[in-house]
Amino acid sequence: MTKTRVEAFSDGVIAIIITIMVLEMKVPHEASWEALEKLWPVFVSYIFSFLMLGIYWGNHHHLVHSIKEVNGGVMWANLHLLFWLSLIPFATGWMGENHFEAKTVAVYAILLNLCGVAYYILLKVIQNCNRNNEVFHHVLEKQSKKGMLSLLLYTLAIPAAFLHPAIAGGLFIIVGILWLIPDRNIENAAKDL
Repeated sequence: MTKTRVEAFSDGVIAIIITIMVLEMKVPHEASWEALEKLWPVFVSYIFSFLMLGIYWGNHHHLVHSIKEVNGGVMWANLHLLFWLSLIPFATGWMGENHFEAKTVAVYAILLNLCGVAYYILLKVIQNCNRNNEVFHHVLEKQSKKGMLSLLLYTLAIPAAFLHPAIAGGLFIIVGILWLIPDRNIENAAKDL
């Protein structure tokens, strides 16, 4: 299988995930500002999850774009990531509908942690497929360190949600900022493959 099939499949799955999220948002039955005001948690959780999926999509694109071939390990690691990402609409809806109640935010943190673990596994599988390129290996090691920090912050967000959901939300935002701009060094290192 070529990497273009993995890229196209992943792009399609992420697009469907985002579509499912927006379709889960219920339209108010009244034409009033008060009706919209009641939906603010749903909008906030949607916006945040949309951004998180966008960050995953951008970083996934840069990572997969950098490899020449796809083996079975890369395919399965990629499917593993897509599985956890596909649960984001459920956790997003549950969190928004329940006005960021502590349990819902903790479950969202657990899910983000599992997405982070899956991305880290994909990163490591891709790294093992490209052992002969030292520059690429160094760049992926840097990505791995950022991934480990993200997992630590997501893990801290689980108990933080029970202290106050906003603390967990702040940790989510820190992780999002860490990954907001994909590392272009991956593409530069891939030129040496």
